[in-house]
Amino acid sequence: MLLLFRQLFASVPKPNTSYAGKTVIVTGSNVGLGLEAARHFTSLGASTVILAVRSISKGNAAKEDIETSTGVKNVVQVWHLDMSSYQSVIDFAARAEKELARLDTVVLNAGIGPMKWEVFEQDESTLTVNVVSTFLLALALLPKLKSTATTFSTRPNLTVVGSEMHFFARFPEKNAPEGQIFKTLNVENQDMRERYNLSKLLVMLFVRAMVDQKAVSQMPVTINCVCPGFCHSEIAREVTGPSKIVMIAMKAIFARSTEAGGRTLFYAASQGSETHGKFLINCRVSDPSPFVLSPEGGVVQKRVWNELVTKVEAIKPGITSDLKG
Repeated sequence: MLLLFRQLFASVPKPNTSYAGKTVIVTGSNVGLGLEAARHFTSLGASTVILAVRSISKGNAAKEDIETSTGVKNVVQVWHLDMSSYQSVIDFAARAEKELARLDTVVLNAGIGPMKWEVFEQDESTLTVNVVSTFLLALALLPKLKSTATTFSTRPNLTVVGSEMHFFARFPEKNAPEGQIFKTLNVENQDMRERYNLSKLLVMLFVRAMVDQKAVSQMPVTINCVCPGFCHSEIAREVTGPSKIVMIAMKAIFARSTEAGGRTLFYAASQGSETHGKFLINCRVSDPSPFVLSPEGGVVQKRVWNELVTKVEAIKPGITSDLKG
């Protein structure tokens, strides 16, 4: 009931924070919430807004759309990023390190909700895109964010897009033997309708684990997680059959506009240290699920974090070093 009340009656403020002189990256920004968030950053004065997208042609169309609606030229750039490829993620971060003078804000919005089993890299596709690649990119961009903090005496922001759907995640794999949660999750023929919710639970656990590595006073970058609410977006485009009919009906009744959803991303990405490690809903700090806050959730959080660290260190040795010491 609380989730329904939030969806129907909570309002989200229109963005008004100045981004003058700042550089922003938004992943998954050729459509939907990412596109709208990028539009807000552009209209509020950012000097550079990078649309990190898999399709350059669709990214260019999004760039033209933003320029037309805002009247702002020579700010939006389109960079290639394929979250299904770890090498693409590493290459993107290396380009940011080399080409950007500063990096103030990163919104990790790219995500998928497939209805069929597919493997990208070593993991089921939802895990690869929504979880492993998301945090691989977060960790790979962290040095640039930290150097920006030092050089420009500012506090950059890294926002990961989560979802209240993590409240409903079933996670029997949490009882797998030590070090084998991901291995258990990668057994084929699982119910893919549950996989999106689970990926967002893992996102929530990983954000909390990431900020646990250092006290807020030792980390010059604000890292938080935002739920945009139930919005008109492209995330459920692969849903078919009766579920699609239900989804269309629910959107017609309950969904907020894509533009309003983009406001929530902008808001989270504009907040300071008071939101470090926090979960934001409707532009307010909120509690994550009872499981996340429970003693059992704390144990599982450490387990999945240790497995993720093993994964990303195998992909890029030393990538977690900025969280140590």
